[in-house]
Amino acid sequence: MPTDSSVVMEQAVQTLHNGGLVAFPTETVYGLGADARNPEAIHKIFTAKGRPSNHPLIVHLAAPTQSGTANKDWTSLLAPWVRDLSDDALKLMNAFWPGPLTLVFKKDKSVLHELTGGQDTVAIRVPAHPMAQELLRKFNGGVVAPSANRFGKVSPTSAADVRSEFEGILDLMILDGGDCEVGIESTILDLSSSDQAILLRPGMITPSEIFTKTGIKVWLPNEVGSAKDASSLPRVSGSLRAHYAPTTPLRLYSPGRVLDALSEFPDIKSRVAVGVWESESSLSEDGHPSAHFEEVLIPSDSAAFANRLYRLLRDLDQQAWDLILFPEPPAGQEWDGVRDRLQRACFGSGPSSISHASN
Repeated sequence: MPTDSSVVMEQAVQTLHNGGLVAFPTETVYGLGADARNPEAIHKIFTAKGRPSNHPLIVHLAAPTQSGTANKDWTSLLAPWVRDLSDDALKLMNAFWPGPLTLVFKKDKSVLHELTGGQDTVAIRVPAHPMAQELLRKFNGGVVAPSANRFGKVSPTSAADVRSEFEGILDLMILDGGDCEVGIESTILDLSSSDQAILLRPGMITPSEIFTKTGIKVWLPNEVGSAKDASSLPRVSGSLRAHYAPTTPLRLYSPGRVLDALSEFPDIKSRVAVGVWESESSLSEDGHPSAHFEEVLIPSDSAAFANRLYRLLRDLDQQAWDLILFPEPPAGQEWDGVRDRLQRACFGSGPSSISHASN
């Protein structure tokens, strides 16, 4: 951000008021922001990203200012957006907002169907990044902000990622708040249809952490009612089978099974980037043809891996490998967010990944 950051911030706020787009940092990834009350501005997001119009957006709000009480006034903040707030919703907000948790509610009738994908639900998040909070506070309204990249591709975790994504495509104002701390998108919980909190997208806030801090049990979609009920859960961002995808083919390998993974791709083994856990020994001892691949060290800690995941995928994608192999993440809730992103990235990856993303 240029030296006089207050001037730049005022320009960003004015751009939103004028119906323009502003890319800004959150603690998860960079968002492509527009006024959530402006249908034309929302349409610009879908056009810029190449995003299907039935794919809902998340509304980002500024945290209410503290007024002497221990708990913030979430009820007033959400009143223009949601139909009703349960005690569980308030517990979740007090425990995790601002932060990387998105909550889905029955929407207020004034919420634009353009941002909900035509559904009767709305997704809300209060991001923790100080620059995002400043922008939202000064804008004094809701901002819809999907990840600032073309639809289905690798999410951006730096201002430079956003610039390279839209260079020559979009005249875009970008607030540079450095690298994102979390690195993958928020956890999404559905609170809209019952007294149960249902996990719609895993992230770095896990069901066990939610239970520990709030006493609220989080259900998985397949644990709730009938298959019909599961299929009627709200659509949310990042839920398509192909997403977060590099143009280079990406595959996962089981522990000790790099050779098996390589043998599945006989025609594209000439230059392979193989991710290896930092805590493990080098692959070269396994007798692989070392001329064919290069090792890339991957953090063995789930939070560190999440932080670097999209950076690694973007960098490797730009290095023109023929194939990227990553190890399957270990079992455990703390790895579920990373596992979810990697599986969708694998399915969507390859030169035809843009057409995958629309399926």
